[in-house]
Amino acid sequence: MDVDQDIESSAPKPKKNKQRVLLLSSRGITHRMRHLMTDIEALLPHVKKDSKLDSKSQLHLLPELADLNNCNNTLYFEARRHEDLYLWATKTPNGPSIKMHVQNVHTMDELKMTGNCLKGSRGLLSFDKAFEDTEWGKLTKELFTHIFGVPSTARRAKPFIDHILTFSILDSKIWFRNFQIMEKDPLQPNGPPQTTLVEIGPRFVLTPIRIFEGAFGGATVYSNPEFISPAAIRSSIRQEQSKKYNIRKDAEQETSRRKEHRKRDEDELAVSKVFT
Repeated sequence: MDVDQDIESSAPKPKKNKQRVLLLSSRGITHRMRHLMTDIEALLPHVKKDSKLDSKSQLHLLPELADLNNCNNTLYFEARRHEDLYLWATKTPNGPSIKMHVQNVHTMDELKMTGNCLKGSRGLLSFDKAFEDTEWGKLTKELFTHIFGVPSTARRAKPFIDHILTFSILDSKIWFRNFQIMEKDPLQPNGPPQTTLVEIGPRFVLTPIRIFEGAFGGATVYSNPEFISPAAIRSSIRQEQSKKYNIRKDAEQETSRRKEHRKRDEDELAVSKVFT
């Protein structure tokens, strides 16, 4: 009996998934960003939502805030001018951190899909094979697994799995989709079981910008050479518009110069000279 107890005590215990995620944003976010955060909170029952962060330059306070909320992961939405939205996915307190640009946001209310899932249910994670081709893809997959993988021991989690969160890489961008797992065909409810997927939402696209070694900073592990900031794009558009304006003004000056050059001298029998 003692030998059996010694064997049981020496056997490795299964590691428990104790991931908790702090979800918050900066000030200045739009209504669409707020709805996106609400959708993510509904999908992830192990998320703890906090109030907005006042200063965008004091990101070093976020690891301490996550520690106060007993969270070891952080999703931070950072709003910029012209409705630019950035997402920080961080493993607190020591990192790593991924800063991404959020585009093509469509919330559940906007999509109005026919699919539906139980609130608080756990979801399966599906990653594209392209995540294994690059080092930054492997690191992103590991970090997303910790953040979006709902532990079975979460306080608000239900013992059901009825949807799939998919992450796909296309054009160096990460595409996020959410699908409901349906066991029966809605057109034939009494027919044989047939597993199908129906999109629920939300959907968005993430463009990785930089991967930092620490939490919200530190040495740069990866930098996306193909990323062009929205501010740089707007600046190039303004420069192109200014070039068109300068070309138009130069053409107007050239036209007026040609008119002056073609103007004939005043004749001696002109009305202004005869009746002076």
